Amino acid sequence: MDRNYALEFVRVTEMAALASARLMGRGDEKEADQAAVTAMRKMFNSIDFDGRVVIGEGERDEAPMLYIGEKVGSGKGAKLDLALDPLEGTTICAKGGANSISVIAIAEEGNFLHAPDTYMEKIAVGPDAANAIDLSMSPTQNLIEIAKAKKTSVENLTVVILDRPRHADLISEVRRSGARIWLIGDGDVSAAISAAMQGSGVDVLMGSGGAPEGVIAAAAIRCIGGNFQGRLKFRNDEEIARAQKMGIKDIHKVWALEELAKGNVMFSATGVTQGNFLDGVKFTANGATTHSIVMRSESGTVREIHATHRFDIKPKF
Repeated sequence: MDRNYALEFVRVTEMAALASARLMGRGDEKEADQAAVTAMRKMFNSIDFDGRVVIGEGERDEAPMLYIGEKVGSGKGAKLDLALDPLEGTTICAKGGANSISVIAIAEEGNFLHAPDTYMEKIAVGPDAANAIDLSMSPTQNLIEIAKAKKTSVENLTVVILDRPRHADLISEVRRSGARIWLIGDGDVSAAISAAMQGSGVDVLMGSGGAPEGVIAAAAIRCIGGNFQGRLKFRNDEEIARAQKMGIKDIHKVWALEELAKGNVMFSATGVTQGNFLDGVKFTANGATTHSIVMRSESGTVREIHATHRFDIKPKF
């Protein structure tokens, strides 16, 4: 995959972030998400590639733009699959909270798991604990093994978990283990990335969130060098049938990192609201500044990009 695509796609997340950040704190989730979708789609179609959305805004009937299966790009160039969330953390953005981002993962055709729109039980860590996790073990045993790998105690670990009623038992067990907990309202893609990045203050992501977001997070962690495992958690028989139709035979399977995102992958994210690993968009009198991260699994390169945008030259957002 051409390395120049990395910088092409960071422009896409920048434009989506700029568009949605205008609506931060305005209380309208749908409007903020639509602004990000519109900007992202417009930028995609300015790039020479033959793209297909495999993780997107939903099925065609449910999403007017960037739906699963939609073709994007000029149609000329490499065939690439996209896993994306134009605005991860729509509620966060609408309420003016932290850690809302615009995000894209890119792979060569056929290399992303076509994850159904259901829940996924997840665990994510950084490189120093990459060989320590096993989703088939209990949360307590995973924390013990992670602490051993990091040469520390369980009491020194911080676990990030989505604050949901379904996680009541998990939260209780983690508390009994002695580990610390950071509860978040939304945004488990950025949380999984934080767990894999050194110096973030987070050691591990645990709990269940959206399966499509699990694929996006796996792509990012492929580039960073940590580890991620996921197991689909279906809510009803209809979701199981849908997954089987998509080619998933073993509904109880624990999916390894390279099964979720295979081959050479790229990842780009731009902060929308202020976050623990990406700054949010900051508007000035004549433009705005953005903070992005762009990564490639092939080289292991991780770039942070602080960009200044002048609205007297570029389209206004």
